[in-house]
Amino acid sequence: MPATDVTLATPAAGPRTGERSRLVLASAVMLFAELALIRWVSAYQVHVAYFTNFVLLASFLGIGVGFLRSGHVRDGFRWAPASFAAFTGLVFAVRVVKGFGDAPGLQSSFGWPAPPIWVVLPVLFLGAAWVMANVAEGVARRFERFEPLEAYRLDISGSLLGIVVFSALSFAGLGPIVWGALLAIAFLGLTPPGGYAGRWAAVAAVAAVLALGSLAPHDVWSPYYRVTIYGADAAGRIPVRVNSLPHQAMLPLDAIRAAFYAEPYTHLNGPVGNVLIVGAGNGNDVALALDEGASHVDAVEIDPRLQRAGSELHPARPYQDPRVTPHIDDGRAFIERTNQTYDLILFALPDSLTLVSGQGSLRLESYLFTREAMQAVRDRLAPGGVYAMYNYYRPDVFERYANTMREVFGHEPCFDAGAPGAGDRAQSVLTIGREEGDITCATPWATSADAPGPATDDRPFPYVIGRWIPSFYLWWLAGILVASFVVVRRASGGPLGRMRPYADLFCMGAAFLLLETKSVVQFALLFGTTWFVNSLVFAGILLAVLAAIELARRARLPSPAVMYVALLACLAVAWAVPPSSLLSLSMVPRFLAGVSVAFAPVFVANLIFAQRFRDVGASTIAFGANLLGAMLGGVLEYLAIVTGYRNLLVAVALLYGLAFLLGRRHLTPTGGVPSDARPAAAPEPGAAAARG
Repeated sequence: MPATDVTLATPAAGPRTGERSRLVLASAVMLFAELALIRWVSAYQVHVAYFTNFVLLASFLGIGVGFLRSGHVRDGFRWAPASFAAFTGLVFAVRVVKGFGDAPGLQSSFGWPAPPIWVVLPVLFLGAAWVMANVAEGVARRFERFEPLEAYRLDISGSLLGIVVFSALSFAGLGPIVWGALLAIAFLGLTPPGGYAGRWAAVAAVAAVLALGSLAPHDVWSPYYRVTIYGADAAGRIPVRVNSLPHQAMLPLDAIRAAFYAEPYTHLNGPVGNVLIVGAGNGNDVALALDEGASHVDAVEIDPRLQRAGSELHPARPYQDPRVTPHIDDGRAFIERTNQTYDLILFALPDSLTLVSGQGSLRLESYLFTREAMQAVRDRLAPGGVYAMYNYYRPDVFERYANTMREVFGHEPCFDAGAPGAGDRAQSVLTIGREEGDITCATPWATSADAPGPATDDRPFPYVIGRWIPSFYLWWLAGILVASFVVVRRASGGPLGRMRPYADLFCMGAAFLLLETKSVVQFALLFGTTWFVNSLVFAGILLAVLAAIELARRARLPSPAVMYVALLACLAVAWAVPPSSLLSLSMVPRFLAGVSVAFAPVFVANLIFAQRFRDVGASTIAFGANLLGAMLGGVLEYLAIVTGYRNLLVAVALLYGLAFLLGRRHLTPTGGVPSDARPAAAPEPGAAAARG
């Protein structure tokens, strides 16, 4: 886990044989379980469809509580399998899904009415925190057996193993039945034989509950979603749902022509020619482009399972046509990399219904609809080329896209209104030529004077109109902070005033989470929002943390004050070099520049963290302060909606500057004894006693 996820505790006496491997395994299980919970909850609870960092924040809370409780006589890890099985079973049994057809509202299992969001979200948050607290306690109890930096190194090594294994399963297309089997085996390996009655039953329940997600007759799992593919109805339609939401339908060719998919072709002045389809999905748009006479189609789809379903099941068999080249890639990344020009570029309902790794409000398609993205699209159009986009848009979002097209292309797009959709949404199509006379248009869009400005690569939030955080997020984020404050206070066993000596660690926790978020979104822009890129970014962050630990263990570092200056310098460079400025570089220079700019502050920040945390006196209280900071950092991610992601680095610099000021009395030379490393007057209730 990142530096904010672990506590460096004073080592306890005890045997070492085999403990290193057990700590690595326990840390791997902790990260693996966190990723599994995020995927599982998102799959069965539509209330978190656009708020998946809700589970991520709950995991941070639970991990911190697990470390705070590590000194208790009763070992919470013994309950980890049972709590994991109970929580995932509850999420599966009382699911909340969105219906379609004659019953489009929210529904629950067994025909029950869907519980309201104000009931579901607190249950999910506290339940996920409970599970992760039990899992993390097993890590914490092993953590205390080692010298702090050695324990930290082993923990990060385990976290790296966890993300590699989960990513490998995603690459292989393996779903929850395999997650459950691996977790069950790992729980057995970490639980002492005969440790408690029901051990085998609890572990078996973990495998059994997750197996339900793979044995449902219509379900398959992609790296992004639980995909539900139904049989064809009387009209030949094959409905597809993702994460309990209606998403697509494979249609016969005559049904495709009857829908708004065909509108862009009515505006063309010449042959279809070379076509790029972003959001090709199951193949409806590919089938229509072929039927319209396209000479070649590049079909870009981010989800391999949706593309495979279209290849296997679509009635028109578009992916079998030799004129089609499928690409499993992020649409923006493909547009930036390709050297091809196209006669027609279509954005074909690229609506992801999920977020990027639970980070803030960045959805998979967010970078497709920015001003810079449309400029890249214009550059990829051949002379006389045409660009079109369509979806069921909210009126304000539709107006933003039309205004962005007008600003980039220099003239108004053509507007086609279709049948009404849910609520105030309607089928809407925008089509625009590279030059004003490149299309035939009877109904040009009329941009209003108060049309929303374009989304940008720095603020890629096309669905948020205005520079404010929606009240929905504000209320729930406030609730998260209050709940975290209460839970951590109870877990620490005493007043939070005991955390006052670690106010600098509070600030470090908040700053590092923001820094991690900035790294994730930067690489999403540079290389795509695919699951593979995100996995590499998180692995890269862990490797940077591991490198910092190794350096701190083996070398005499400069004074902390010097390290803070170096960190602020790295942050200044990262702020001065916006990620979009690197898009013009070829792949290798872009990668090297992106890694240097993003990971340099991560590396230096972890050198500072290791220096400060090396000799803390009460490690569990120190971690509680760090945890509260991490929770605040998770909430502050949403400031990007207001400030943009680039200016999150200003917040990071301010928080680290505050950490420097609050921790100045601890800034002793490397190898010295900080002022908080004194014997505690008495053992802390609910936490390991401070030593040394």
